[in-house]
Amino acid sequence: MKRFLVPLFSLSILLSSCGGGGNEATQCERPFWNGTIGTCLPEGWVVLDRSILNERDIPAEVITAFKREEAVAGQFPSVTITQEVLAQATDSTSYSAASVQSVTVLPGYKQADLREATVDGETVTLHIFNAQPDPEQPARRFYQVSAVSGTEGYTVTALTPLSPPRDLEAETLLMLENVTFVEPKTNEGE
Repeated sequence: MKRFLVPLFSLSILLSSCGGGGNEATQCERPFWNGTIGTCLPEGWVVLDRSILNERDIPAEVITAFKREEAVAGQFPSVTITQEVLAQATDSTSYSAASVQSVTVLPGYKQADLREATVDGETVTLHIFNAQPDPEQPARRFYQVSAVSGTEGYTVTALTPLSPPRDLEAETLLMLENVTFVEPKTNEGE
């Protein structure tokens, strides 16, 4: 169960208090690819260097993190990608179901939505829920997709304020619905 909960606590570390506005963009500004996993980054989102994650004591299982440049409701929404070596072979559908089940024990857990998503043709669950894993922090909204590539499992988790504005939810869904293990093609000559 730890493998699915690490992103939740890591995300709460990434959020910082500050003022905030909104961003209307919901299109892919640029593809993200780290050599293993990719997604689509909307305008206004940045990749956090590993050095920043280390400074904030983010566990090594978090292989990548993104942060929105503008705060919303005093918080900077964030997305993390965690990676784990699987003890036994499993498929993305089973791994996704285990991920959904594992977070139901979080304090304040309340399911908001379960949606079907696909990662490279495999059906997984896009799990949207509210929880308050840290009693020192307010309850938050989480968006989570889990999938398998080879012998490793990946969980992509987004953290937003409890009632995110529509534009923020659209940006978050764009990233989670575009998770892939296939390197994006680049246009030669650009």
